[in-house]
Amino acid sequence: MNIVLMGPPGCGKGTQAQRLEKRYGMVHLSTGDILRAAAAAGTEAGLRAKAILDRGDLVPDDMVVGIIVERIEDAEIREKGFILDGFPRTVVQAEKLDDVLSEKRIDIHHIIEMRVDEAALFARIERRAQESAGARADDNAETLKKRIVVYREQTAPILPYYARSGRLETVDGMAEIDDVTTQLGAILENSPQAKRTAD
Repeated sequence: MNIVLMGPPGCGKGTQAQRLEKRYGMVHLSTGDILRAAAAAGTEAGLRAKAILDRGDLVPDDMVVGIIVERIEDAEIREKGFILDGFPRTVVQAEKLDDVLSEKRIDIHHIIEMRVDEAALFARIERRAQESAGARADDNAETLKKRIVVYREQTAPILPYYARSGRLETVDGMAEIDDVTTQLGAILENSPQAKRTAD
């Protein structure tokens, strides 16, 4: 089963993706984690990506699409399925992803938006920053707020793109973590793919 989790920074996509990975056996593909791993390895592309991420900006489409395409072609991912977290981030990326997956005859079974209230999310981000001394450079409250603005301007337009084709589903991202997991499970467990891969 292949799914895409949508939602602004700080909404909990990463946490939920990890839970879904454990429950259903899919591979969690976090674009941010992949790019940070490249940065830690000291590659030229990785260092460029780190500088962009630290500013709270978006990594260029060609760099991100190349990384994702390479990963989804991995034999393990083709077998287990994937959870995309943090990609696509622009309508162009969404269109390119659709094109590539169509060519490779790979389906996305669920595209799920974790819908949040922006004002409440800002408050959550500020609390997280205060409680997380020594966090990554891009995890301070101001940078995360900037990332939310970028999300609103460049990523949120993907939602109507997916909605027009009837593929967009939503959960309440402001609910408690366990409640969000329950909502996601209710969606996924109606999938034949989830029933085949669940423990």
